[in-house]
This record gives sequence, C-alpha cells and structure tokens, in this order.
Amino acid sequence: MQIDEKDDVTCVKMDIVLGGQKINTVYAFLVDGMLIDTGPKHMEAELIPFYEAHAIDFVTLTHSHEDHSGTAPWLQQKYEVPIYVHANGVDICTQDWPYPKYRQMTWGRRVGFTATPFENTIQSRNREWKVIYTPGHADDHVALFDEENGTLFSGDLFVSPKPKVIMSSESIPQTMDSIRTLLYYDFDSIFCCHAGYVENGKEMLKQKLDHLETLSEEVKILHKEGLTVEEIRNKFYPKKYPVISVSGGEWDSLHIVSSILEKE
Repeated sequence: MQIDEKDDVTCVKMDIVLGGQKINTVYAFLVDGMLIDTGPKHMEAELIPFYEAHAIDFVTLTHSHEDHSGTAPWLQQKYEVPIYVHANGVDICTQDWPYPKYRQMTWGRRVGFTATPFENTIQSRNREWKVIYTPGHADDHVALFDEENGTLFSGDLFVSPKPKVIMSSESIPQTMDSIRTLLYYDFDSIFCCHAGYVENGKEMLKQKLDHLETLSEEVKILHKEGLTVEEIRNKFYPKKYPVISVSGGEWDSLHIVSSILEKE
C-alpha cells in the first residue's frame, strides 16, 4: 500500500498480490473528511492503521463492487460512519459476498452493511459534491464532482482508454453516455479508482469515448455484413486473456461486442 497527496486529496494505492504476482491495483481517496471507496476486504489489515490515523466523517461509494466496498463494514462497525451509495446499490450492500468465488478469492469476502442512498449532492466539511449517475460499468455507479474546485472522482468509468475485456453486466452504450455526461463539466484531472490520479483526465476520457464510438460503428458494420458476435470478437480481440477463463467468462472481450449490438 502506498499513500500520496494530489491536489489536497490523499490517494491510497493498493496493489493486489496473489501467488506472488500483482493482479490488480485499486485506489481509495480521502478529501475534506470524505472517504471515496474503501478498498477490498483483503486489504483491511493494511488499511486499518490508515483509518485510525485519519478523521473520516463519512464514506461515499462510487459503486457497490467488492473492490470498492470491502472494508466498509469494518468502518461502520468501528466508527459508525454513514456510508452512501446509489439507490440501486443499497440492497447489494446488505448481502454477504454477493459475487462469484473467483472474486471472493481476489478481493476477499465482504460481509453485508447498511448503506444510505445518495441525494443529488453531498456536503463534506468545506465542499459540496455533485453526485452524477454514470452507469455502464455498474448499475449503481456514480461520479463525484466539486464544481467550485474542478475535482472529479470518476470511479471505474475511465480505468483505461481502450478496454480489452468487460464484465457481462457492463454496457458499452451506457458507458459512452456516461462519459458524455461527465465531459459536460469543467475539469482537467480525474481521480480514477484503478488508474489513480490522471492529470490529463478529461482528454483521456475523450480518447476513450472516441475509441468506443469508432469501435461501435465498426462492430455494427461487420454485424450487418453477416459476421457473428464471436467472429467480430476474434477480429478485434484475438488474444485470450487469462481473466476470461479464471472468471468462467464473466469477464470477456465478447461482452464488448454483444453490448454494442444489444440495441441493434
């Protein structure tokens, strides 16, 4: 775990290691007494000293996935802090490890906790944050934006400009719409929960949108020419990434193609 400061935001970087290999990186952020995401259950022992050393007024979750909410139960039990999530994620938060076994092994087994649904804005000590509904990666995904300072927490909306695999529950069209929503606002950098602080974040979001728009048009053309979803996947994503087999297909390049064609 590494801790850094960027633009008055404390960035907590967590590298997830299994079998001696780093398999993922996830971030939590602390600003003005507000904790954005809590990291996974597997990082709880490392995070507790950080929590004990900092004053946390409340927790906001960009979404309910276990790598973002894993230590929320500990914070609630220890400090009784309010935890906020989009209304679509409230019931998910009450459940014990409501996700497949491979994700339990990767992130840990998060127990249920009580979350409060967001309103349109949320107030930290000295700053007001606009809660922006940004589905695509998850149905309860939000971004948090301080319009006065131009500070944007984008959750998992960015991650990378050219995704190679997505979850079966994700939607590329919704992701594109959510990026368009964010690009309306005045900001430069972003705080991404997997890429960390991205200095040219607005430009990188534009690059991702451009890539997905171009990809979507090419996929639709190939489908109209008679190619199957599998054939289109093999054309754009010939590599078989390990996560596809590890996840039993929950993560796959195939889902990128099928989600683009879903409304065709």
